[in-house]
Amino acid sequence: MASSDVAIIGVGLHPFGRYPGKSALEMGEDAVYEAMTDAGIEWSQVQALYAGSMEVKNPEAIVGLLGLTGVPGRAVFTGCATGATSLYSAATAVRLGDADIAIAVGLDKHPRGAFSDHPSVSGLPGWYGELGLFLTTHFFGMKIQRYMHDHDISPMTLARVAAKSFRNGAATPYAWRRTPIGEDEVLASPVLNHPLTQYMYCGPNEGAAAAIVCRADLAHRFTDTPVYLRASTLRSRREGAFELLSPSFPLESAPSPTVDASREAFEVAGLGPGDVDVIQLQDTDAGSEIIHMAENGFCADGEQEELLAAGDTEITGRLPINTDGGLIANGEPVGASGLRQVYELVNQLRGRAGDRQIDGARVGYAHLYGAPGTAAITILST
Repeated sequence: MASSDVAIIGVGLHPFGRYPGKSALEMGEDAVYEAMTDAGIEWSQVQALYAGSMEVKNPEAIVGLLGLTGVPGRAVFTGCATGATSLYSAATAVRLGDADIAIAVGLDKHPRGAFSDHPSVSGLPGWYGELGLFLTTHFFGMKIQRYMHDHDISPMTLARVAAKSFRNGAATPYAWRRTPIGEDEVLASPVLNHPLTQYMYCGPNEGAAAAIVCRADLAHRFTDTPVYLRASTLRSRREGAFELLSPSFPLESAPSPTVDASREAFEVAGLGPGDVDVIQLQDTDAGSEIIHMAENGFCADGEQEELLAAGDTEITGRLPINTDGGLIANGEPVGASGLRQVYELVNQLRGRAGDRQIDGARVGYAHLYGAPGTAAITILST
């Protein structure tokens, strides 16, 4: 979807973490109010709302907290790609003339521990769960181990990804984990699923994020620094893709849905990987960030070893990735995660990211990936 005629005029965030006694909807309310304050609008001006959540079955019920104005409220859910889908839906409402101003909000409140469920919800046989394969930690460990073998990636590169995330989180006022953890400590932490250790994984948690979009020709009524939605794509897996929750290796391989969604997004935006100034990649674990660097076109398979060692993915490098610490430092409330990426990119493109600021950032790129093999890309620019 080409959306340069749609602008983001406000973003808001309820910091991710643990909030006993506070509901996901209440966190979503806070994120929406921050976004409206950022945009300089009132709730009565909003003409469409799209809400995403994994745990809350009717997240559009947030209108009961925001105000019963009769605004159309719709729920969306596409796994870890939910944040991008809610933003796409809000932007589409604007592009089609259904609304001049629309809100995307994501909210979730997950219990502690790894994500798991019954295999039948993803179309998998019962034995897949009985063998212990339905834990996401297990799958990600198997996937990165194969990738490391095929492309000569060392465990130290995994540790460098995690340590970078913790450093960036320490510089992010709203991050959940703000204590720097060095490479040696990451490697020495307990192994959860080989080769991934405890500090190489993100943790499910709680939080919310929101973004307000409007017609591009109206944006300067609300802000001097609009951010334009250049592309928003979502792809599911093709036959032969070895993806999340796959019970076996395919006989004939096909690209990850990330590859398809990324190529489409760059084509729609009229840009390439070399035009991107700041990058957000799905980093459910350190290995995922490594794989996604190549799948999104920012390097070739196997180049990650050298790029990480040279510091190219640091805030000061030529490929700054997950400048706010990503999922590893912020945790993952699934419905909100993609809009947290948008929150960080909008702040970077507006020049208000503080100690994390990328000088001259004009193009931002966000990638999401989740079960059972879905990828979403968002490209933003000034």
